[in-house]
Amino acid sequence: MSAAILPDPVALTKALIACDSVTPARGVVFDVLEAALTPLGFAVERFTAGEAPDGPVENLLAVRGHDGPHVAFAGHLDVVPPGAGWSADPFAGEERGGLLYGRGAVDMKGAVAAFVAAAAQVSADAGTLSLIITGDEEGPALHGTRALIERMAARGIRPDFCLVGEPTSVARLGDTIKIGRRGSVNIWIDVPGQQGHVAYPHLADNPITRLIAILAEIEGLVLDDGTDWFQPSNIEVTDLNVGNPAHNVIPGRAQARLSIRFNDLHRGADLAARIEAIAHKHTPAAIVTPLISGEAFLTQPGALSDAIGDAIEAATGTRPELSTSGGTSDARFLSVLCPTAEFGLVNATMHKLDEAVAVADLHRLTEIYADIATRLFRG
Repeated sequence: MSAAILPDPVALTKALIACDSVTPARGVVFDVLEAALTPLGFAVERFTAGEAPDGPVENLLAVRGHDGPHVAFAGHLDVVPPGAGWSADPFAGEERGGLLYGRGAVDMKGAVAAFVAAAAQVSADAGTLSLIITGDEEGPALHGTRALIERMAARGIRPDFCLVGEPTSVARLGDTIKIGRRGSVNIWIDVPGQQGHVAYPHLADNPITRLIAILAEIEGLVLDDGTDWFQPSNIEVTDLNVGNPAHNVIPGRAQARLSIRFNDLHRGADLAARIEAIAHKHTPAAIVTPLISGEAFLTQPGALSDAIGDAIEAATGTRPELSTSGGTSDARFLSVLCPTAEFGLVNATMHKLDEAVAVADLHRLTEIYADIATRLFRG
């Protein structure tokens, strides 16, 4: 890619799409991004973290400037597998009918390209710009943004504001930004019993009966009624497993998995402890194993959301909705550093066949990102 097209968000999006970067991503896709950033004055650092099966993962930290407010843009270059049935090569970056097709066009190579193009429009003397880019957002997210935050801490880098380029827009570019996200914890419940013949139940201990009682009590829980910014927290049973192929055998073990999406009234560890207490009430020997994917966070409306909203309104004529809906993103990690919000492209086709972004939206998003940075630098 020649230096002449580096500031063009469409050309850069095509170049990024052309790199097959199914999670965990590394290699060529980061080469493309580094080649785009270096001519713009960014000092680029790349490193890998983690081992198989969840790694190695490549990460990139790029910084330009040392003074003034520090505005960071965070995103990812890894993508989900394309799947079969596309109308064209998912890694070709084909443009037709005003749309650019390809895996990652919306989620989120297009936003990464738009921010690079926006950086070219922002004076290097205005303040400090950085890009926090991982290859492990669509996967387990164990060795990506978390590792980047550790690297930043070691180097004494801490942004004042962070904008995550997730595709938050719903019907049109700029209609929605995210100022918070619910937390997520998965919990495995393993209930032991004693295997035996169904004709002699007194000689066995059926774990399914105990698991049903545990799940019935959990189902009756009302965690909260929601808050001003969040919907009510909810618990869903996502898997049941007994593994019993015989009709005349009482099994020796029964397992369930729960997923809890929770608002900022809760912490993941507290919810896990609550589930464990219920399980142990019915079966003291039950094993409860939680995995907290992230805590809930909320960035109260203020300087960051105002700058994003003002820039969107200036470009589109409409004010965005402030939302905390949807799943999780790496903003859950970055929010511990500074005020963090998410804003990006229209999300209608993310993770779908024939994922596509409007070419006009890439140019408009570039304009908005540049305006956001400028407004934050001005204070």
